[in-house]
Amino acid sequence: MPFATVHRPARDRHGRGPRGPLFFPGTPAWRTRREHFDELVRAIVEELTHRWPAVAQIEFATEDVPPSDPAPWEDHGEVLARVFFADRRRSLSDRIVVYRLPITLRCEDENDAYTVRRILIDRISHVIALSPDEIDDALQ
Repeated sequence: MPFATVHRPARDRHGRGPRGPLFFPGTPAWRTRREHFDELVRAIVEELTHRWPAVAQIEFATEDVPPSDPAPWEDHGEVLARVFFADRRRSLSDRIVVYRLPITLRCEDENDAYTVRRILIDRISHVIALSPDEIDDALQ
């Protein structure tokens, strides 16, 4: 007697519906919060670079949280971003590191673009020796 093939429906454990990806790779919803934040910082830096070419000489980075040991010149409060000035002997350029979690926890709403922009302008003003109001007014 030959065996009959039985067609089984798709596996549905505990009535939760079919399993699989909710979003397809490459769609905007597929990106993580970290990727959204990195994209936001990149867009703001590009906008500032178009107006102030000196910003292109600065290296930018994003990290999730700051290290537990603050620098001696920083207060021991909440660190949102850090400036590392150039070291010509080691051939290191100026660097600004922006910390994602302290910024997103500080913002009340989901749109933290204004806060990130203000933080970046403040740190860039230390590097290129312009006041933050001068940098921000030029973009308005």
